[in-house]
Amino acid sequence: MNRLIFRLLTILLLSSICTNILANDSKPALIPYPTSVEWTEGSYSLSNKTRIILTDRSLEEEIKFIKEVILQESGLSLPITSKNKEQSIITILTGGETDSYSLIVNPKNITIEASTKRSILLATQTLRQLIVHKDGEIIIPSVIINDKPEWEWRGMHLDVSRHFYDKNEVMRFLDLIARYKFNKFHWHLTDDQGWRVEIKKYPELTEVSAWREYNKHDLTLLRMAEKEHNTNYLLPEKRLREVNGTKQYGGYYTQEEIQEVVNYATSLGIDVLPEIDMPGHMSGAIASYPELSCFNSTGWGKVFSSPLCPGKDKTLDFCKDILREIFDLFPFEYIHLGADEVEKINWEKCPHCQERIIQEGLANEKELQSWFVKEMENFFIENDRKMVAWDEVTEGSISKTTTMMWWRPWARTALPIAFENGNKVILAPNSTNYFDFKQHANTLQDLYEANLIPSYVDSTKTDLILGVQANIWCEYIPSMEQVEYMAFPRILAFSETAWRKEERKEWNDFYQRMINHFPSLDKLGVNYRPLDLPGVFGVNAFVDNTEIVWNHPLKGIELRYTTDGTIPNNQSSLYTKPIEIDTTTHFMIRMFRPNGSAADIINTIYKKEKYRIGVYPEVSSPGLRCDWHEGIFNRVAEIEQSPIKETYKVEGITIPQGVNGKRGLIYTGYINIPKDEIYTFSLGSDDGSVLYINGETIIDNDGPHSPITIEGQVALAKGFHPIKLAYFDMNNGGFVKLQVFDCKGNEIEAQYITRP
Repeated sequence: MNRLIFRLLTILLLSSICTNILANDSKPALIPYPTSVEWTEGSYSLSNKTRIILTDRSLEEEIKFIKEVILQESGLSLPITSKNKEQSIITILTGGETDSYSLIVNPKNITIEASTKRSILLATQTLRQLIVHKDGEIIIPSVIINDKPEWEWRGMHLDVSRHFYDKNEVMRFLDLIARYKFNKFHWHLTDDQGWRVEIKKYPELTEVSAWREYNKHDLTLLRMAEKEHNTNYLLPEKRLREVNGTKQYGGYYTQEEIQEVVNYATSLGIDVLPEIDMPGHMSGAIASYPELSCFNSTGWGKVFSSPLCPGKDKTLDFCKDILREIFDLFPFEYIHLGADEVEKINWEKCPHCQERIIQEGLANEKELQSWFVKEMENFFIENDRKMVAWDEVTEGSISKTTTMMWWRPWARTALPIAFENGNKVILAPNSTNYFDFKQHANTLQDLYEANLIPSYVDSTKTDLILGVQANIWCEYIPSMEQVEYMAFPRILAFSETAWRKEERKEWNDFYQRMINHFPSLDKLGVNYRPLDLPGVFGVNAFVDNTEIVWNHPLKGIELRYTTDGTIPNNQSSLYTKPIEIDTTTHFMIRMFRPNGSAADIINTIYKKEKYRIGVYPEVSSPGLRCDWHEGIFNRVAEIEQSPIKETYKVEGITIPQGVNGKRGLIYTGYINIPKDEIYTFSLGSDDGSVLYINGETIIDNDGPHSPITIEGQVALAKGFHPIKLAYFDMNNGGFVKLQVFDCKGNEIEAQYITRP
């Protein structure tokens, strides 16, 4: 089923809020879906007669976890006993493949056969999803599940430097990701905006560097909170302090709190990967200890902050002192050094750095960065630790023991260099795996179906890939409520990507299973983003009159709207039945979750139109003209102000071979419209793009941004219509894609012509 038809359908599959059952086959909706599931006859009745059997004293903590999960999902506090009885839950440790387990449910008992202690926790999360409340009973359908993850590393990242979340908020986040079988938590603890971990030897890192006056992102968030009537964007009052009459914003974790979070993560089967970013992104630390920089001051280069000075021995000592305390706090064998986005302007002018380059026989500042990273990695190895670094670590020389985290899809040499060198790799491309990026209608499906291994990668090297990870960077996420809004339901889609390597083509099946998880999210109080409202675009065209029908796929979502341009609140008009209009009408629609909290605002116009008349150029040739304007642009309007570097003839909206990342492209010609109809155009791009038809703006997707797809409609008569599409990319490997759909939602193959 094509994407637009699917979005136009209304799927109402929810049963009662206490159940986790699919309406079509009465089977629980499992996410991530196990390797093998065989449903059998009957079900197990969970009751006060059920006993949890402790067969092995070494499994006491895992058995307690089973007890706690059953209490959370059923309200039953089951006794733990060492005596085998009927109506029991039995756990057996078998050994074997890492994280593999079997879960066998029949009417008499439940058996978990697990390869490791962590496998017991994974099996228990599956058991959680199997528990069903039905007709006053608590049942678990009979089933045989054999399961194991195909990715060893299934990571979620949280940036607590830009905005701070306390230990309880972090532990709630850990609990939520554990439910979907993530086993790595990447904790980004330091950056330019704040230092969040107590270091005993350097107390000013938390006394000074954990706090800041409001920066530009903070002020932007306050404006957004007011403009969108959204309290999620407010800076929490509990994060404020006053020093000498100045308001400061921040926070940090004591070492005791760090240990508490790490222990809690361990109890959930999650390893904590701390990141102490260096040598760049260290202006927070330099603010407390300016002698660590090249010129004893904080500063900013052309793009990024001025880094540490690797030419000074005391800088190296400082870094190692910090890492010693980090090693004591975090038992996981991997530590993340960062090593990304290092501005080297100061190094070029610094006598200490230049002396280091000469002493070590280095060629340039890139090799100086590599030298620093290797110095730190040697220190890791001396302390029985392994280093993870972002993919910039390949820009110079990379040791064979570094694990590279690949985040830049446009850095096409990073993966081949790492694989050729024998480095392990974690895939976290920002094109799909950055959950701070704005969500749109295709976000979930793009994420679910993404093949994270690029086609240009040597297939014989993929055994070096440890796994995958999604990242949440928090420049514009000041509250845990907004973290949850950006992460859910994306975490559900990504959990299946992280569990299964193979190409995932069962999007419709997953979508239906995902819908059945929202009642559980409601019960947990998760501030999720509701699914998109099907069939509502930026511009919705109609001829004569129309009946507006809004059917949200989630039960319990209220739709409130205004037509005067004001933002809807919980007192605005409630949509209860189709709305008939015969004039152009501007709607502001806002979704409200079952608990009354507000979610997305949909700004849409239902536009009354006449069919635009087509033309028939006398002289033409197939394809479109594509003009390449080389440069860095921030808006589409800037493209034509620069000269044309090259002109191409293209069959459709494609990027011609030979065009580099510094590109502004203007496509012009005519599109062939087969009959009088209302057509839907879908324009996706990274970065900005604008579509014009017959000289009118149909889709405005302008400005620097992450991958975003926007749809718009227009009434077109049969014939050829002038089309223009402008697109730019800010030198980071973006894309542009245009699709055309008829009034039934069927994608049509666009035919283009242009004048010679």
